[in-house]
Amino acid sequence: MAKGYWIARVDIRDTERYKDYVAAAKPAFEKYGANFLARGGAYTQLEGPGRARNVVVEFPSHQAAVDCYNSPEYQIAAKIRQEVSDGEIVVVEGI
Repeated sequence: MAKGYWIARVDIRDTERYKDYVAAAKPAFEKYGANFLARGGAYTQLEGPGRARNVVVEFPSHQAAVDCYNSPEYQIAAKIRQEVSDGEIVVVEGI
């Protein structure tokens, strides 16, 4: 079974409240087997508009990645994230 990956690009407006998002999201990430491959850090923007924070999260499957996002646990965290940051999240299937 192919793994699933979240690719998130985020500009944080309130760094203190973003910590609340990180804490609130932890139970969902643990429940769905998330493994963080990239979480912020240095990056090189090559094409298109960029975001200040780039995150890649590996899940056991594409479905697990989608289920994590849609879970009640993550949706609590997502509301916080949406209040304090701007960004995009996509789920892609690994090869």
